Amino acid sequence: MALLMFKNLVVYRVSGAADEPWAATPAEIEAGLAKARFLPCAATQPVSAGWISPRHGEQAAGEPGAAPLVESIGGQWLMRLMVEQKVLPSAVVKRRVEELAKQAEAATGRKPGKRQAKELKEEAVLALLPQAFTKQASVNIWLDPKAALLMVDAGSAKRAEEAATMLVKCLDGLALRLVQTTLSPAAAMTAWLAEGEAPSGFSVDRECELKSADEMKSVVRYARHPLDTDEVRAHVLTGGKQPTRLALTWKGRVSFVLTDALQIKKLSVDDGLFDAGSRHAGDEGFDADAAIATGELRQLIPDLVNALDGELAQA
Repeated sequence: MALLMFKNLVVYRVSGAADEPWAATPAEIEAGLAKARFLPCAATQPVSAGWISPRHGEQAAGEPGAAPLVESIGGQWLMRLMVEQKVLPSAVVKRRVEELAKQAEAATGRKPGKRQAKELKEEAVLALLPQAFTKQASVNIWLDPKAALLMVDAGSAKRAEEAATMLVKCLDGLALRLVQTTLSPAAAMTAWLAEGEAPSGFSVDRECELKSADEMKSVVRYARHPLDTDEVRAHVLTGGKQPTRLALTWKGRVSFVLTDALQIKKLSVDDGLFDAGSRHAGDEGFDADAAIATGELRQLIPDLVNALDGELAQA
C-alpha cells in the first residue's frame, strides 16, 4: 500500500444560504482566497493562517505571477491552508514572568496580585515572541462541486473546523456542515465485528480500538491482529465495549481507519493503482496523484455513507 496525497478526511456537506445549493467558479474561489493569502507571523504575532498554492506551496503575497490558490484537476478543486505558530515553551515563559514579578516586587514592596500577574504574563509573552521559533502545518482541502462535498485532510476535528471556518469566511454564501449518517459508525462497526462480516465492498483489517461506556472507560486496542475471533466478539457482545476505530479496506484498493466520529484516517492505496506515468516529479506527479486520490475517494465516500444507511437528512 502507498500513501495517498490525503492522509485523513473529515467530510462536510456544501450548501448555500438557507440550505440552497452553493455555486462558484474556480476564478471566484481564487478571488476569495486571495484576500487571505498566507503571510508569515509578524514579530509579535502568535499565529498566522492563510492560503498557499496547493501545487507549489508557499507564495509571497502580491508576488507577480504567484501560483494559483485553487487547482482544478478532473473537475475536482484543490486548496491548501497554511498555519504558522510561534512556539514558546511554558518553562521559558514562566521564568520570564518570575523575573518580571521580582522586579515589580522590588519596585513596589509587595508581590503582584492575581490581576498584575496576568498582565506580567502577557508582557512576558509579548517580549519573547520575536525570539520564538515557528512551526508550520498545512491542511489540504478538496471540494467536489458535483457531489457538493468538501473534504478536509486533518487529523483532528479541531483542525478541520478551523480550516472549514477559514474557508467560509473567505467565500461568500458558503455554508458547511459535517456529514452525518443514519446509522452511527460505532453501531455499524459493532455489528461488523459481532457478525464477522463487513458490508459489501469492504473488508475488516487487523486494527481496532474498543472502549467501554461505563465510568471505567476501559480501552482495548488490537494492532496487526485478526478481529474475527471469539475474544473480540465477546468484548462487543457481552463486554459492553464499542469500537471507536476500525481498519477497513474498500474493494481491495484503498485502506483506512474509520472512527466513531465518521473521520477517515491513515489512508493508503494499493500500489497497483500507480503506474509508471503517475510517479513523475513536479507538475505531472501532482496531477497524477491528485487524479488518483480524488478518483478513488469520490467513489469510496458514497459507498461508506451507504454502508452506514445513508446520509442523515437535516431537519
